[in-house]
Amino acid sequence: MQRADTIDQALARFDAGELFAELAARVAYRTESNLAEGHPRLRAYLTDELAPALQALGCRTRVAENPVAPECPLLIATRHESPDRPTVLLYGHGDVVNGEAPRWREGLDPWTLIAESERWYGRGSADNKGQHTIDLFALREVLRARGQLGFNLVVLIETGEERGSPGLVEVCEQLRDELRADVLIASDGPRVRADLPTLFLGSRGVTQFTLTADLRPRDHHSGNWGGVLRNAATTLAAAIASLVDGQGRILVPGLRPPVIPASVREALATVPVGGGADDPAVDEDWGEPGLTPAERLFGWNTVEVLAFLAGTPASPVNAIPGRAEATLQLRSVVGTDLAGLEAALREHLTQHGFPMVAVAVTESRPPTRTDPDHPWVRWAADSVARTTGAAPVLLPNLGGTIPNDAFAEVLGVPTIWLPHSYPACAQHAPDEHLLAPLAREATAIMTGLFWDLGEKDTGSAPK
Repeated sequence: MQRADTIDQALARFDAGELFAELAARVAYRTESNLAEGHPRLRAYLTDELAPALQALGCRTRVAENPVAPECPLLIATRHESPDRPTVLLYGHGDVVNGEAPRWREGLDPWTLIAESERWYGRGSADNKGQHTIDLFALREVLRARGQLGFNLVVLIETGEERGSPGLVEVCEQLRDELRADVLIASDGPRVRADLPTLFLGSRGVTQFTLTADLRPRDHHSGNWGGVLRNAATTLAAAIASLVDGQGRILVPGLRPPVIPASVREALATVPVGGGADDPAVDEDWGEPGLTPAERLFGWNTVEVLAFLAGTPASPVNAIPGRAEATLQLRSVVGTDLAGLEAALREHLTQHGFPMVAVAVTESRPPTRTDPDHPWVRWAADSVARTTGAAPVLLPNLGGTIPNDAFAEVLGVPTIWLPHSYPACAQHAPDEHLLAPLAREATAIMTGLFWDLGEKDTGSAPK
C-alpha cells in the first residue's frame, strides 16, 4: 500500500465514524486538572484509555509519577524499530479545564461528544483530546498499511498542562535518556485560521508580575486630604504608563526583544492575523510601530495589564486610595532577558520617580523557537504541502504559551507543532468544539506526515 492509499483508508475510517467514537470515549473522562475530584480520573485516563491504545501500536507503556504534582501523573510509551531510523517524540495532554456544565448551551454537555453540523462539541474536543486522538489515529493507519512505522516512537502524555505543566520540566530532566529523540512532533493550540494548515515552532514566553503601591494602611477623605496625600491609584497608573505607552509600545529597554531575525521576518511575511468570522478587528495603530500585525503578535514582546484594583469599584466613595495593585503580563520572544526582568523593572521605576511601587514576578515560562530554516522544518512543511497541495502557514512561534521549553531547552530537540484546532473553537470556554472538516484534513496531513517519516528512500527525514 502506498501513501495516497493509506491516506484514503484513514479518511474512509474517519468518515465511518471511527475517530468520532474514539474521541467520544475520551471526552467522557472528566479530567479536570484544576479540580480535586478530577485527580483520580487523570490517572484512569492514562491507564484505562490511552495505554491500551498505545499498546495496540506495539508500544511499551508506563506511568511516570510527577515529582512536583503527584496528582498529575504522566504516561510514557515507547516503540523501538531500528537504531538507524529517526526517533519522534509525540506529546499531548489529557487534562482539561473546568467543564462549566451550567454555562453550556441547551442540548450540550461537556462530557458527551455531540455532533451538530460541522462541529463536535465536548470539553477537550479541541484542547487537547481531539488533537492527540488524531495523531494516534494517523499512527495506527500507517502501522496498518506498512506493518511497521519506519521510525522509532516515544509518546509523552501529561495531565497537568492546564495548571501550567507542573513537573513536566523535572520529568524531562530526570528521564532524558528515555525521552531522547531527534524531533518533537506535537499538536496543540490553533491554526491561524480554520482553512489554513499551520506549523508553529515554539511559543512566546509568559511572565506575570504585580505592581503594588501600598502607601498607607487606610483610605482618607478626598475633600479633607486631596492635594496633600499621594493617591495610590494615580501613582500606580502613572507607573504603568512609564512601562507601556497609550499605544501599547514598550518603553523599558529591558522588556524589549532583540531585532527580529531575517528568517523570522520572512516566515511571517504572508501570515494573516484575524479575519475569521468570530475574530475581533485588529487595531492597526496598536503596539510597536513599524511592524506588521504578524510581527507584533508572533515576533515581538507585549506588556498587557490584566487587572487593576484600587478602592471599591462597585461602590466608590469619596476617599483617596491608600493602596492599589495591578497584575501585568509580559509575552516575550526568544532573546529577551527574563532573568533580569525584575531588576530592570525596579531600576526603571526608581529612575522615573516611582520607588514606592513594589515589583514581584509571580510566574514565568521562557520563550522558545526552532529556526524556520531548520531541515526538520523544511521536511515537515514539504510533507504537509504534499498532502494538501499548498504550503502551510509557518509560524516561528505561537503568540500564546505552551510548555515547549521542556522539549526545546531541557531535551534539546527541534520542535514542530501541527495544530488541529482554530481560534474560535471556544477552548477554555463553554461550547468547546472541534471542526469536523478540519479534523478530517488533519487526519490526512498526519497520516501523510507519518508515512513520509517512515519512507526508507525518498521520504527519509533528516537525522
